[in-house]
Formats: sequence, structure tokens, C-alpha cells
Amino acid sequence: MSSRGGKLAPEVNRALFVKNLSYNVTPEELFDLFGKFGPIRQVRQGISNTTKGTAFVVYEDVMDAKQACDKLNGFNFQNRYLVVLYHQPDKMAKSKEDLEARRESLAQLKKQHGID
Repeated sequence: MSSRGGKLAPEVNRALFVKNLSYNVTPEELFDLFGKFGPIRQVRQGISNTTKGTAFVVYEDVMDAKQACDKLNGFNFQNRYLVVLYHQPDKMAKSKEDLEARRESLAQLKKQHGID
């Protein structure tokens, strides 16, 4: 399982976040690729301009998700190298907060320097 006493790392969970997907990939193709590692509960593919090329894949079992993450991160799929990570909602929420703070800071700097 893992190098420390058979316990999984804390970030390991059943939900994977996949980046760098082809914009032309279909949910069926994602089911086929990720389904090789175990039963999948859900695939959600990004469709907006900011989420295209991404997907969430949720497995029934955490060990299937771990195996998929280990094997498919960096895998060449449709001429693109996949980035497969464990979904970490706390980190994503913090990233959104950080982004908003940077936007506000940038807006203040633009105002100070007369840039529109």
C-alpha cells in the first residue's frame, strides 16, 4: 500500500481530479480508461471555458482510485500527458480565496497607477 506501516497517505481518497485532458474526450472514453482499475461511481467532466480539459472520477473503492492515480498520472492519453491528483476540496477552496485576494490586490495596484 504505502511505505509507512500499510497506511494510506491522508490525501488518498476515492475522488480523483484529472487535468490536461483533450477537449474532445468523451465521458465514455474516460469510463473506459479509468474503469480498468475498478468500478467507477461517477465521472464529471468540465464543460465551461475555465473547466474544459478537466474531470472528476469517483471510484467505489479507495484502493482502485490509488491504483488509477499511480498508473495514470503522466500517462499519454490522446496525445496529452494526464495529470491525475486526489481531489482535495480544502485546498481548492483555499486556492479560490487566494485567487480572489490577488485579484483585489491587482485591482488596487491598477487604480493606484491609473491603469484600466
